[in-house]
Amino acid sequence: MGLVLSLISWGVQIYTYALIAYILMSWVPSIQQSGFGKFLGKICEPYLEPFRKIIPPLGMIDISPIVAIFVLNLAMTGIYYIANIVV
Repeated sequence: MGLVLSLISWGVQIYTYALIAYILMSWVPSIQQSGFGKFLGKICEPYLEPFRKIIPPLGMIDISPIVAIFVLNLAMTGIYYIANIVV
């Protein structure tokens, strides 16, 4: 059980870093159009899209990625909690 939990935690952490990189890349459109930027777009946009539909941007600032990262970390905390109950 510990190995599975570690792998999930590691995957969530890497995905969080990918989200942060994708958010920062939005400030430089030429980087976002690169191969790496397109790859990050393919893996990050499906997760960010529902949050963007619910949370409108505040002027020029889109806070939905912050909420998305918070929800991802909250889910990971819930997984840890459930794993501690089961074990």
